Amino acid sequence: MTSEMHMPEPVCLIENTQGQLVVNPKALGILSAVTQPVVVVAIVGLYRTGKSYLMNKLAGKKRGFSLGSTVQSYTKGIWMWCVPHPKKSNHTLVLLDTEGLGDIEKGDNQNDAWIFTLAILLSSTFVYNSMGTINQQAMDQLQYPFAIPKTANLLLSFVTELTDRIRAKSSPDTNVVEDSADFVSFFPDFVWTLRDFFLYLEVDGRTITPDEYLENSLKLKQGSSEEDRNFNLPRLCIQKFFPKRKCFIFDRPTHQMKLKQLESLHDDELDSEFVQQAVDFCDYIFSNSKIKTLSGGIQVNGTRLESLVVTYITAISSGDLPCMENAVLTLAQIENSAAVQKAIARYDQLMDQNMQLPAETLQELLYLHRAFDREATEVFRRNSFKDVDHLFQKELVAQLEKKQEDFFKQNLKVSSDHCSNLLKDIFTPLEEDVKQGIYSKPGGYRLYIQKLQELKKKYFQQPWKGMQAKEILQTYLISMESVTDAILQTDQILTEKEYDIEMERVKAESAQASAKMLAEMQIRNQQMIEQKKKSHQEHVRQLTEKMERDRAQLLEEQERTTTLKL
Repeated sequence: MTSEMHMPEPVCLIENTQGQLVVNPKALGILSAVTQPVVVVAIVGLYRTGKSYLMNKLAGKKRGFSLGSTVQSYTKGIWMWCVPHPKKSNHTLVLLDTEGLGDIEKGDNQNDAWIFTLAILLSSTFVYNSMGTINQQAMDQLQYPFAIPKTANLLLSFVTELTDRIRAKSSPDTNVVEDSADFVSFFPDFVWTLRDFFLYLEVDGRTITPDEYLENSLKLKQGSSEEDRNFNLPRLCIQKFFPKRKCFIFDRPTHQMKLKQLESLHDDELDSEFVQQAVDFCDYIFSNSKIKTLSGGIQVNGTRLESLVVTYITAISSGDLPCMENAVLTLAQIENSAAVQKAIARYDQLMDQNMQLPAETLQELLYLHRAFDREATEVFRRNSFKDVDHLFQKELVAQLEKKQEDFFKQNLKVSSDHCSNLLKDIFTPLEEDVKQGIYSKPGGYRLYIQKLQELKKKYFQQPWKGMQAKEILQTYLISMESVTDAILQTDQILTEKEYDIEMERVKAESAQASAKMLAEMQIRNQQMIEQKKKSHQEHVRQLTEKMERDRAQLLEEQERTTTLKL
């Protein structure tokens, strides 16, 4: 996002209207203009737990995301605020504030689950915000984010809910554990913020950190009873899906009555511990939140995030499950197609800037083509990813070969047209003299041949004729042979023997010129064949290198997944 393109306030990215999730075109337009890598931070939690306040702090503003001050939930759907990253230059921080989960006014809470799911899918850091301590009720709320806490224990487990709402692959493994390991490769980092925390962080007389408090709270019970399973499921879920975890605790910011004016209160009017805790939270997010990354190490910018949003919402709206693999492949199709066009546009641009037609030699054309072919391929490599079976790179190769042929044909045409015009300018006076009968007299043939040689010399002295200079001249001379014969026959000075010798000379000269032209064409064709061979070898080399890079990325990804499984 350019420095001039700062968002003054948040906009709704995904609207929750009458039970339907709808993408806001205005927000998509903003994302499409963000060309920098994005760090996406999403916050989720029950309504009226102060999520929006934290997001405003991350934006560096007092106001922005609506806080509200009553039991009514203000934020609906998912709201977005794109701001320059405060610690990473040339990066954009995308903040996603979600509507409060479990709002009793909504009645149908199915969209809560989708809001929760989308926050996970779109973010690189996922913040779960809750009140008080980590107890079983808090676990239930996280385990069943779309239910009123009192009825939470009647709903399906969080693990089942996530794997029922998200697919990692288009043909997923039926084993939940395997699926969870696949999910981890693209799931965000997890941050749990505990608001109005009132306990002392102490275990067996030893002070512990908020992170240690979180890990202690995630310990599993030994046992196989239903109660044990209900206790362990949400904890197991967090352990499996979010291997990187962080916890922050917050004191109550101020007195209950002052909470209504929280937006307008200065830091010196808030609890000092709360102020410092908010600073620590923001510093952690700024320093540790990663760029949103897809499988294969593909960094996401605003345009790619836009595509992901549209793909996920389209799937949900059509009754399908959001599939990460399909989303990445859809994005790859769009970007790889665009990458081919960018590469071709770059090739055309370089040719237009550097090619002066007509070129004098084939080598000149081949040299420029090879150089610009490499440049175009590099443009494609920088802008493409997940090119399955390298179909798009092969398409690029085919288009570049076609471009090469088109430029060669264009060069020949420009040369032919220029030479034809040049011949017309130089030889038209000679043709007029022939029509006037100037050479139809004794000794006229020698004068005609002498003049013809002078004009040929003048023609060859002209610059920028290109590769067709000899061929066009030879074609012209052949067309003038009947004129030459007529002048020769009317020249009474020549003896019969001289006439025969001259006829043989003209024929030999014409045959020699034709043979030379044919040889040059054969050499040119051989050079073209060698160029295509070299070009093919270069593309094979580039393709091999890309396959090796893809294989290395795949192995690295598999190793990372294996590590997470272990």
